[in-house]
Amino acid sequence: MSNSTASATSSGPASGTAAGTPAGGTVAKTSSAAATTTTGASSNNSDKKNDSGGKKVGLIGLIAVVISAMVGGGIYDLPQNMAASASAGGQIIAWVITGVGMWFIANTFRILAQARPELKNGLYTYAYKGFGKFVGFLISYGYWICNCFALVAYGVLIMSTMDFFFPGVFTGGNNWWSIIGASVISWIMLWLALRGAKSGAFLNIIGTIGKILPVLMFIVLMITVFQFGTFLHGFWGLTSSGVQLGFNFGNVMSQVSGTMLVTLWLFIGIEGAVVISGEAKSQSDVSKATTIGYLVILVLYVLVSLLPLGVYSYTDIGKMADPSMATIMQQLYGSWGSDIVNVGVIISVLSSWLVWMLMLGQMPLFASRDGIFPKTFKKTNSKNAPTTSLLWTAIICQALFILCKFVSGNAWNTMISITSVMAMPCYLLCCLFLWKIAVKDPWPKGIRFSRKNAIATGVIGTIFALYLVYSAGLNYLMIACVLYAVGIPLFIVGRRQAVGHDGTSWWNLFTKWEKVLFVIIVVAGIVGIIYTIGSGVFTS
Repeated sequence: MSNSTASATSSGPASGTAAGTPAGGTVAKTSSAAATTTTGASSNNSDKKNDSGGKKVGLIGLIAVVISAMVGGGIYDLPQNMAASASAGGQIIAWVITGVGMWFIANTFRILAQARPELKNGLYTYAYKGFGKFVGFLISYGYWICNCFALVAYGVLIMSTMDFFFPGVFTGGNNWWSIIGASVISWIMLWLALRGAKSGAFLNIIGTIGKILPVLMFIVLMITVFQFGTFLHGFWGLTSSGVQLGFNFGNVMSQVSGTMLVTLWLFIGIEGAVVISGEAKSQSDVSKATTIGYLVILVLYVLVSLLPLGVYSYTDIGKMADPSMATIMQQLYGSWGSDIVNVGVIISVLSSWLVWMLMLGQMPLFASRDGIFPKTFKKTNSKNAPTTSLLWTAIICQALFILCKFVSGNAWNTMISITSVMAMPCYLLCCLFLWKIAVKDPWPKGIRFSRKNAIATGVIGTIFALYLVYSAGLNYLMIACVLYAVGIPLFIVGRRQAVGHDGTSWWNLFTKWEKVLFVIIVVAGIVGIIYTIGSGVFTS
């Protein structure tokens, strides 16, 4: 029976289904806020097709997938996002920490793909198999909501970009006109998704070219006007009166912490780089492509972040309108420069938006098949599109678009910060799962990674993930607690429907330690509501 259509039992995730993947049998390339994923399920038929000589992806193709997966709308506002928190020195240290830390996160997925190849659902399955149904639900639900916020961030960015073409109409990307515009796009994407739209190769090629060319042009032009004197001025920071600061460890690390949510946002989707390994000509190509693609992306991000500091002070860049890359180009080269960047933003975001909608529709679908989401999320239409999942994704996004109107600061920064903090448990649990199986389980023979390598990767990845949690700050951690707490009823309904109404109390649907976790999350959620109301993140 095809895994893509069969309902899974409640005993565990359905093997072969890829929760959080686009429907339709394509490799989808999304970005930074996006995951590269394969289709909702690799059925027995597709397996036979691959075995019988289906076209395989070579090294160059794999590298292209990795690069396209992580470069997206976020890179166009990277100069402002980083400069809002850190000077040149702080940004360099932040990129070093991020570069090392995210490499161990990426390596975690490389090792897990080889050590536990039967677990094909990625983040969700690792959490489920390693730590039980409730944790599996939290990761599935958390990643779903995380990516809904990512979609809303896309909406804010594209409407901010439209403000360049219609000055004053879409100010900030979160005024009422912006909310209306983003909402229209969101519901159009839902309509396309319900009609069984697929993220085909042509869309991916156009999106990739549209997003990469403006970035490369920006880097080249920044190099031509870069001045070391400007770059070094205020290298470790400036006072409010413009006086240069010397190196101070506490101050610099505070700057670094302030950038971590931005850098995590940029690399969300790194887990998707190994998902198409089954389509690769060789597993060594997968490893090489992950390494090369990751390094190329890191260099692109570093250059886009640091080169503008050789033209403007970080304080000036930190105040620029979204997308800041377009603002810089407009100030230096006039409207033609900003127009090229803005067109790139629009193409990049629109090419990814449908892929995101397709991907998010799959997450609750497969969780429902595994008995940890309500049964209604299993519903599909004649086009095999998950109707309930897609509809609720659109409804949640609509509510979040309206919520954006009441963000007290920069709406884009707030949305990507919430996205990042919701993603943290997902990466942390995967690192812990690798650590757990490397220590406790028999280590498979014939894979290129040793047990010691796996333990080191799991430990360092865990430490980095915990540092990200520390860097997030109470404001966003409390919001995350609220979001996780309000989702728990979905788990209770899903489990009740899976086990049947046999008189068992809902409380007994949880194991002993899951009950402890339940209480912690609910209490944290209540505290989070009180804290968030008083924090000033949202205005009345």
